[in-house]
Amino acid sequence: MLAGGTRTHDTILIPRPSKGKHMITIPTLTTDRLILRAFEQRDLDQYAPIVGDPEVTKHLGDGHALSREEAWRQMAVILGHWMLFGYGLWAVEERATGALIGRIGCQQPEGWPGFEIAYTLGRSYWGRGYAREGAAAALAFAREVLGRTSIISVIRPANAGSIRVAQSLGATLDGEMEFFGGPALIYRY
Repeated sequence: MLAGGTRTHDTILIPRPSKGKHMITIPTLTTDRLILRAFEQRDLDQYAPIVGDPEVTKHLGDGHALSREEAWRQMAVILGHWMLFGYGLWAVEERATGALIGRIGCQQPEGWPGFEIAYTLGRSYWGRGYAREGAAAALAFAREVLGRTSIISVIRPANAGSIRVAQSLGATLDGEMEFFGGPALIYRY
C-alpha cells in the first residue's frame, strides 16, 4: 500500500526481450475513486476523443489535437515507455462507472527536462479532484516504489488547473524553459 491509502496490484505482463528479462509488470493503482492501469486496445474508443479535443490538448506538447490514428500511436508509445523504463503513464478509469477519463503517471522520454508526473483528463472530468487524486498516487509510486527524489511537472503558464494540482501536491515553481516551441514552467515536488 502506498501513501494516502493507494493500493497497488499487478495486472499485465508484457514480454521484455532485453536485459535478460522476459516480462515486465505494469502495476495497477487503486484510489478511492480511480483505477490507474495499463492501456489496452479497448481504450482507444474512449481515449481518442479525449486527446482529440483541442481544449484538452492546447497545453500539451505542440498543442495540436490528435487524430484517432495518432491517439492509437500515443497509446503504443505509452506502453513502450513502460517497456523501456519500467514506469510510465497509466490509463485512468473512474471506478464508479468504468469510464476511461484520461492518463496519469510518470514519464521521462528522451530529451525531457527531468522525471515527470504528468496528468491529462477529458474535459468533462475537470474540476472534480481526479487529477490531484491520480497524480498523488503517481507521486507516491514514484517516491516509494521507484525511489525518485527529483520529480517535476512541466506545465504551460496558461494552464491554471494543472498549476493548482501541482501546487496542491507540494510542487513549487523552479524555473522556465522553451518546450515544444513555447514557454513552459517547471514545478518541482
